[in-house]
Amino acid sequence: MERTPDGTPVGVDDPYAVAGVCDHLTDDGRCRFALTRAGDDPEFAADRRRDGYACHVGADGKWRACPHYRSTTDGRECYRCGLSEVRLAHDDARPLVEEHHLSYGDAESSSLDTDDAESPSPDTDGAGPHEITVALCRWCHTKVHKSFARIDDDASPDPEAVAARESRRSKEQSESAFEAASERFDREE
Repeated sequence: MERTPDGTPVGVDDPYAVAGVCDHLTDDGRCRFALTRAGDDPEFAADRRRDGYACHVGADGKWRACPHYRSTTDGRECYRCGLSEVRLAHDDARPLVEEHHLSYGDAESSSLDTDDAESPSPDTDGAGPHEITVALCRWCHTKVHKSFARIDDDASPDPEAVAARESRRSKEQSESAFEAASERFDREE
């Protein structure tokens, strides 16, 4: 199983099997990295410019081959148990759903376990590891890092997580409730 730089498990053997499309891929199949950040990798940007900025791996989905691949979550629901986020405006409480790294873009080398024969081989094209994240609720996040729980386990939300979500929903509903002026004035008299 993949591990963080600190050695805790991330809950998946192959992050690329879970990863989505590249954050830099535009709707029309072009590479946004080459379009907007050409100065960061001029050679890569020049290659993409020669191809009309087309993503060189998007059609195949072989994301490992791209040196600038990144797949970060914008999900507001836990990937493992399905708990949905409820955020309250002007409340700085800790979120219910957090970003969980499956792979780190700044890691020195791939952290695949070498004794797992099923694991894919490390990159040989020099692309290196990429940043890959999914959304996990705080409770699943802890289970994944502190045990052998996997992100693709068939899991239900923790009862404490459901209670926290419902508490936020009731607070949200009470704050957004409509109260007619006539009702407000009747109470004040």
